[in-house]
Amino acid sequence: MRKTNDGVRGATRDYEIRIRGRVDAPFRLAFEDLSITLNPVETVMRGADLDQAALYGILERIQDLGFELIEVRRLPPAPST
Repeated sequence: MRKTNDGVRGATRDYEIRIRGRVDAPFRLAFEDLSITLNPVETVMRGADLDQAALYGILERIQDLGFELIEVRRLPPAPST
């Protein structure tokens, strides 16, 4: 594996993805592997331990379903215990 500035290529990370509007129940099935929070003006999805391939797959589903992507953010690592 090649190293990147963030560490090992293919490493998993936690991500938060924000979409404009509320994603209705039938569409949420396309993202059942993510935790979903519905807010009044946006839908927030969180994915744990996603590699880049999984993240790109989620972003492709968002585009295919016609949702407006607001933000994708890598979450900081959980503190060690």
